[in-house]
Amino acid sequence: MSIKGAYRLIPNKIPDIRGSFFEAFREELLTEIIGYPFTVGQANYSLSCRNTMRGIHSTALPPGQAKLVTCVRGAVLDVAVDLRVGSPTFGMYDMTPQDEESGTAVYMADGIGHAFLALTDDACMNYLCSEAYVPGTMIEVNPLDPDIGIPWGIEEPPVMSEKDAAAPTLAEAVSQGLLPTYEECLAHYQALGKRSAGS
Repeated sequence: MSIKGAYRLIPNKIPDIRGSFFEAFREELLTEIIGYPFTVGQANYSLSCRNTMRGIHSTALPPGQAKLVTCVRGAVLDVAVDLRVGSPTFGMYDMTPQDEESGTAVYMADGIGHAFLALTDDACMNYLCSEAYVPGTMIEVNPLDPDIGIPWGIEEPPVMSEKDAAAPTLAEAVSQGLLPTYEECLAHYQALGKRSAGS
C-alpha cells in the first residue's frame, strides 16, 4: 500500500461445486514480506450496524499491536492511517473496500492506525493481533479529523462510540505526545526481526 508497513492481502480463491476455498493467512509468506514474524497473540471480532464508524485505533509502544484485519460478513470501507510521527507518510491514509466475498485482508504494522465504516448491517470484522490487549495502551484519533481528510462518503452522522467521537485530532494527539515516532517503530520492527533470527 502507499503507507510503508501496510499491506493488502488478496487471496486466490479455489471454486468448486461446494463453494470456494482460500488461504487467508500464511505466516511464512507474511514474514518474508514484512521482515519479521507476525505472531498472533489475540483474535477479536466486531459486529457493526450499517453506518458504524470505528477508529482510528492504534496501540502505544510498548507493547504495540500489529493487526491483520478481514471483513468476514457484510462489507466495510477499511482505512489505514500512518500515526508514526516523522514517517514520510505521516498523517496519510490508504483505503481498502472489504467484503465477505473477496477475502481481502489488510496488515498494519505497529504505529499504523486502523478505522473502518460499516457499509452493511451486521458487518463482522476479524482482527488477528500480534499482542494481547493491555489496558491503558490504546491510542485513539478522531476519524473525522478534517486535516486527515478521509473521504468516508457518508450522508448522515455515523454511529460512533463516545470515546471515538471525543478522540483528539491528529495535531492534538501529536501535541499531547500520544503517538510513537517513526524511529521508535523502525527500532521495534528491527528488534522483532533480530529476536526471530536469534530463536
